[in-house]
Amino acid sequence: MAVKAAIKQFTITTEIPTSPKKVFDDWLDVEQHSALTQTPVTPTDTITGIFTAHDGYINGINLELDYGKPILQTWRTTKFEGSGPDFCIEVTF
Repeated sequence: MAVKAAIKQFTITTEIPTSPKKVFDDWLDVEQHSALTQTPVTPTDTITGIFTAHDGYINGINLELDYGKPILQTWRTTKFEGSGPDFCIEVTF
């Protein structure tokens, strides 16, 4: 029996009137990220570091995290069932 997994991709783009460095730094800062999302977050600035966002609704792991390069993270919500795969997001600047 063969099982196929569907891979879905989408892109969300926005213009933020500040420098890429400021956005990168704010993404990893608890106060600034919380202000951005208007919800409690626990960011981390380490590779394989575990973070939470939206008051624990989202959790994930930093996979790539170098200034000047995209941030790559896994994401999982509390609504994910069992051991299904995590989302993977890439934040580019």
